[in-house]
Amino acid sequence: MKTSLSKFSPNVLDIDCAKVTAVLEESIREIVFHRLRKKGAVVGLSGGIDSSVTAAICGRALGKDRVFGIMMPENDSSGDSLNLARLLADVLGIKTTVEDIGPTLEVLGCYQRRDDAIRKVIPEYGHGWKSKIVLPNLVESSQYAIYSVVAQSPSGEMKKVRLTAEAYLEVVAATNFKQRIRKTLEYHHAERLWYAVAGTPNRQEYAQGFFVKNGDGSADFKPIAHLYKTQVYQLGGYLGVPEEILRRPPTTDTYSLEQSQEEFYFALPLDQMDLCLYGKNNGVAPDEVATAVGLSTEKVQRVFAMIDSKLHSTRYLHLPPQLIEPVSEVDVTH
Repeated sequence: MKTSLSKFSPNVLDIDCAKVTAVLEESIREIVFHRLRKKGAVVGLSGGIDSSVTAAICGRALGKDRVFGIMMPENDSSGDSLNLARLLADVLGIKTTVEDIGPTLEVLGCYQRRDDAIRKVIPEYGHGWKSKIVLPNLVESSQYAIYSVVAQSPSGEMKKVRLTAEAYLEVVAATNFKQRIRKTLEYHHAERLWYAVAGTPNRQEYAQGFFVKNGDGSADFKPIAHLYKTQVYQLGGYLGVPEEILRRPPTTDTYSLEQSQEEFYFALPLDQMDLCLYGKNNGVAPDEVATAVGLSTEKVQRVFAMIDSKLHSTRYLHLPPQLIEPVSEVDVTH
């Protein structure tokens, strides 16, 4: 049903946090205890809003003694991530462990493979340099969605160079080790405790394919995947997530240079992206969305096209392994 101009505003994303919390608690108990027949939940804690809300709601649903948090820093992680994750765990009263995945990533060649790929476009890149990859502002310009690497030398000099397709794929393939090693550890602890692994994506991330297949995309259940990012923040405030986490800008925390999710993937601030995604999902005309978001109709049309493009290009991330023929005795629909 089309939403009228008089009704479409940022308020469309407001939720009744008490009601949403009650539904989540009941659903999580049903999933973990009855469908999955597990004793609790494991949550990877990043110090960000999504993992914090996931841990908080699991604690309410299952009991704090049935939630196990895992902090998994590596060589490029911000120190804030570990500190905020510890703060959250203290507030929630849940058990945790710290698993430094840096040495494992070193052995796998994660950092070396990434650096080798960057040297294909910045030959002098090496020890002491920092980097991140970024997209152009696709809403403000007509540029193609081609990534560049931003690198900082040990002396502080900044360079920005467009990545070749080969170098881009190699950088991403190398950094994806990080999400996959983290998920390996989550399942290790889940299996030894007979717990389920809780995924932490919000609706922006889940619907737009902002996750690594068999990495942070893997989980036994994903309790907040239907909630828009701004709704997750609302829920975080209601659940008592520390103010320091609520104020923290969303970050990938994957590259050695600080990197926002906006410059890496979404191209818009989270509140604007939420409204555009909501409008697109609910058949709201671009001109109506434009008024609420504060963008021109043309830019909203570009965002709608980006949403469709990401839905199409990342569809494979959601697919289970494809079978040549059905296996009749296996039915996971019930």
